[in-house]
Amino acid sequence: MAPASLDWMVQDGQKLEECRHDHPFAVLGPQPLGDHWVVRAWMPEAERVELRLNGQSLAMECPHHRWLFEAELDHDPAQNYQLWVRRAGIEHQQHDPWAFREEWMGELDRHLFAEGNHHHIWRRLGAHVCERNGVTGVQFALWAPNALTVAMLGDFNGWDGRHHPMQLRLGGIWELFIPGLMPGTIYKYEVRNQHGHCYQKADPYGFQHEVRPQQGSVVAQLGQYRWSDQGWLAERDSRDPLEQPIAVYEMHLGSWMHAAMDQPFIEPDGTPRPPVAAADLKPGARLLTYPELADRLIPYVKARGFTHIELLPIAEHPFDGSWGYQVTGFYAPTSRFGSPDEFRAFVDRCHAEGIGVLLDWVPGHFPKDSHGLAFFDGCHLYEHADSRIGEHKEWGTLIFNYSRNEVRNFLVANLVYWFEEFHIDGIRVDAVASMLYRDYLRPDGEWLPNEYGGRENLEAVRFLQQANAVLFHHFPGALSIAEESTTWPMVTKPTEIGGLGFNLKWNMGWMHDMLDYFELDHWFRQFHQNNISFSIWYHYTENFMLALSHDEVVHGKSSLLHKMPGDDWLKFANVRALLAYMWTHPGKKTIFMGMEFGQRSEWNVWGDLQWDLLQYDAHKGLLAMVDDLNRFYREEPALWRDDFVEYGFQWIDCSDNRHSVISFMRRESTTGRWLVVVANFTPQSHSHYRVGVPLEGYYSEVFNTDSSRYGGSNLGNLGGKFTDTCPMHGYEQSINLCLPPLSVLVLQRDEARSQALCDESTEAGRLVG
Repeated sequence: MAPASLDWMVQDGQKLEECRHDHPFAVLGPQPLGDHWVVRAWMPEAERVELRLNGQSLAMECPHHRWLFEAELDHDPAQNYQLWVRRAGIEHQQHDPWAFREEWMGELDRHLFAEGNHHHIWRRLGAHVCERNGVTGVQFALWAPNALTVAMLGDFNGWDGRHHPMQLRLGGIWELFIPGLMPGTIYKYEVRNQHGHCYQKADPYGFQHEVRPQQGSVVAQLGQYRWSDQGWLAERDSRDPLEQPIAVYEMHLGSWMHAAMDQPFIEPDGTPRPPVAAADLKPGARLLTYPELADRLIPYVKARGFTHIELLPIAEHPFDGSWGYQVTGFYAPTSRFGSPDEFRAFVDRCHAEGIGVLLDWVPGHFPKDSHGLAFFDGCHLYEHADSRIGEHKEWGTLIFNYSRNEVRNFLVANLVYWFEEFHIDGIRVDAVASMLYRDYLRPDGEWLPNEYGGRENLEAVRFLQQANAVLFHHFPGALSIAEESTTWPMVTKPTEIGGLGFNLKWNMGWMHDMLDYFELDHWFRQFHQNNISFSIWYHYTENFMLALSHDEVVHGKSSLLHKMPGDDWLKFANVRALLAYMWTHPGKKTIFMGMEFGQRSEWNVWGDLQWDLLQYDAHKGLLAMVDDLNRFYREEPALWRDDFVEYGFQWIDCSDNRHSVISFMRRESTTGRWLVVVANFTPQSHSHYRVGVPLEGYYSEVFNTDSSRYGGSNLGNLGGKFTDTCPMHGYEQSINLCLPPLSVLVLQRDEARSQALCDESTEAGRLVG
């Protein structure tokens, strides 16, 4: 061997030892050498290495570096040899990682990723259990274009990055196949920047991570779970979700219930059985697992009649107090509650019970945790370098650089991933306004305008449009819900005409108007009638979802029950009236856990819901009303089929501010069914309140929030009322109603009894004639 070659090999050995070698495949593994081959193995701190091939063993030597072992052969051994290694007196035999030289990321993969259009990039990046040339192991692939070198860390090498340097490929992709590794292996990437500084990073595309406070990624094999929800998915994607009933139970898995309660109290049919006294969390109280949540939560939600569960973010996050909104593992369901396949089983069981699953998705920002995406390869890779557009200082988080194709691809593919790998049915995108505006929560001088001098974040707009277009291309029956708190136009309009492409938007204006109204003393409500009627005037500008969310019951805002004025009876009556008005108002529905039975305290992410309250009649009554309200809602198409068509709603009267009473009709065009809704928002009952209706006949009282079953005073209309020929509200016919205090009544024309009345009138007229 020529002296120059010897010098070159010495330099390679030194670079490998110092973790500065970005092309180990140029040195290691089988290498042609004139008319024969040399196999080089990198084995730090090994005492002896032998090459074993076809039943023979050949001692390897170290002519260039004490850890760079080599042996010459007369042919290419490919991947058919193994290495026998003795290190610190311990012997083992393994396949050589550097014998597996074929590129994992193909040219098309790299091209699509570079242009931001690889919708299944998680199948190439990350850690993949696979078989290469008959050898099982794990293929690692990482995007880190600014790194000097990248190496693997794990129990398999004593967390010493010198053992497994990765190979740099085109496009800033680093690859290495490590034979023999299996699912459950814990690993990280050791990333060195151009200045030699070293960072230990979790896998951005990791499918599982360790339970906090540990920060390692865990090898998890995809495609092992056997789904049983094919019928659900086919039906979901064959229909328009906007023409379906949607009543969402928003919840946080970690604070719904812990495993340290004194006794189990969710019966198999979903009936809550409260403990005798409040069950305080004991030291060491653990979270429920995904299987335990499936056993308790799913029957409970089904019994309540909700159509969907919405989970606050469950992507892996290090800090419980962030509620899940500071994500470090975007491709992994949190290990707090179990494994990825256990979460798949949870979703599968929801579908089997007729319940859809929505996730809070957080593409707007990410935390600065050292093992996460921040400053990933020694440069601002996922975030902007300029803090004026790359940091939310009030939140202490970083903003994704949506102008970078690979970053946008990371997020768009992540969206597809959750639907494809976990069969979720929809997302709620958190804090959309923070993405749309460059000056969001920023004082003057601390933000940069866009290329046209405006405050709009045009890159974020294009990202959201791409994400929604891709989502609905793959999953046409999905829900994509925007939490957007401004008047940004066309949030729920198609991207083809310039919209953001969501199909629902939380109606934040309705939420604030209604809570402001219901917090008022009853007498003052007469001066704020506009609060309860204004939402209709802009309702058809977007596809709105009415939401009473977690944000309204934390940080000193009080629980929903204790926002209401008056004594306990008045508080419960107000909550019943608010929820019934919400369910009869156009738009889809979302409420946060605990509101269904009258949680008294604010939501506490570290605790449980106050299940002990369900031993009291007022709380049981509210829960019963929510059950019946959801059942009535799902069975009555007039309340949901034409939510976003003007035909679906018509005021009867919204001007009686003196009594704080409103009345309206809900209609649906397919069957022609329609309802009359009358709401009284004061404690004053009215024994003779006349409401105009379009047709004569008998109107059955089909829902009454003042029922004694719900804890009300049991006033009502004895099952229904016949109309009188007494003009009112522009109609020739009207009904003389008893309006209970703080109530919502729903009436429906009884066709059979109305026809009998019509026949009697005709017969009477004939006899008189």
